[in-house]
Amino acid sequence: MNYNITNLTQVADCDAMLTWAGNEKADLLLKKSVEERAIVKFTISSAEIDALLQSTIAEIAMYDTMIAGMPDGPLKDEQIKKRRKADYKKFLLENRRESYGAIAILQKQFEVAGMGHEVTELDVLIAAVEAQKAALIAAA
Repeated sequence: MNYNITNLTQVADCDAMLTWAGNEKADLLLKKSVEERAIVKFTISSAEIDALLQSTIAEIAMYDTMIAGMPDGPLKDEQIKKRRKADYKKFLLENRRESYGAIAILQKQFEVAGMGHEVTELDVLIAAVEAQKAALIAAA
C-alpha cells in the first residue's frame, strides 16, 4: 500500500512514527509466535484427543456387546453404569475436539497468516517513513 507520508514534515514526527511502528511490529511478532506455538500444541492435543475418542468408542461397543448378552441383575446394571460413563467421556472428548481439533487449527493458521501480512505492511510503512526522514535530513 502507498502511504501518504508527506504530512510528516519534521524529523521528530518521523521518529515518533518509527517508534510506534517498531512497537507494533514487535508486539505483532510476539503474538504471531504465541499463535504459532498454539498451532503446535493444538496439533498434538488433536492427535491425543482423536486417539482417546477412538478408544472410548471401542469401549462403548464392548459394553454394548456385554450388556446385550447379560441377564438382568446387578452385574448388568453395573455394566450399564460403566457404559453411561464411557458415553459421557465420549461427549467430553468430542467437545474438546471442537476446541483443539482441525477447525481450531485452521482458525489459528488463518490468524497467523493475517499477522504475517500485517508485519509485511508495517515493514513497507517503516521503509517509507525512513525514506521521508532521510529526505528531511538531506533537505535541512
